[in-house]
Amino acid sequence: MTQAEKGLYLIKYLISEDSRYGEIQIPKGSDEQKRLLRALFNIRMPRKADSEFLKIQDEYLREETRRKGITDLADLKPVQENIYLWRGDITTLRCGAVVNAANSRMLGCFCPNHGCIDNAIHTYAGIQLREACAELMKAQGYEEETGKAKITPAFNLPCDYVIHTVGPIVGGRLTKKDESLLASCYRSCLEAAEENNIKSLAICCISTGEFHFPNERAAEIAVKTVKEYREEKQSKIEVIFNVFKEIDFKIYGKLLK
Repeated sequence: MTQAEKGLYLIKYLISEDSRYGEIQIPKGSDEQKRLLRALFNIRMPRKADSEFLKIQDEYLREETRRKGITDLADLKPVQENIYLWRGDITTLRCGAVVNAANSRMLGCFCPNHGCIDNAIHTYAGIQLREACAELMKAQGYEEETGKAKITPAFNLPCDYVIHTVGPIVGGRLTKKDESLLASCYRSCLEAAEENNIKSLAICCISTGEFHFPNERAAEIAVKTVKEYREEKQSKIEVIFNVFKEIDFKIYGKLLK
């Protein structure tokens, strides 16, 4: 089965799961089919799928990531001791764990083809990630608190684990509480990594996108919290500050110069 045939199989399977999707017309173009498949992944509620679907999904997603190009931590150069700055797609990074900027439901982004990191991570990890998160939240019994962190396997991502954290939402003027909660996110992620014997952690720009935390102040808090944690715990964990936008690359570059 070719990559295109696998994608078509997955589309048809996901459409067949829900009678509401019976009138969806499958486009002929490969790019349009990929967008439809991602949308179907995004809106699917957490539940089991049969083993044949999972086998084909896993093969498909790993090949898609391979085609995007995998970056290995071993190929990056540190900007300081055990600290890296890398601009790229976090779903293509091979390291111990990556941080996902989640929402309080902790189930991923349900908005089809949305550009947030939560959407990307859940898309390329596969449907198993949403199911794993749902199990954690069912056991907890309430929505995730801001500043905490939870860990799951990474499934089809090149990394080993995903650490999910809910950052503060800034609705107006930035407050000390917002800053304290953001620092708690970074510290909680580092603690979760080390509790699970993870040697390297890629951290995204938590709360700076949809949650409107000012980029420069967020970066200052991120760098300060990571350095204080490493010094306080005498930690040797390798930390990759992962950025996607040029503005964040420049801000972190200045802070880590």
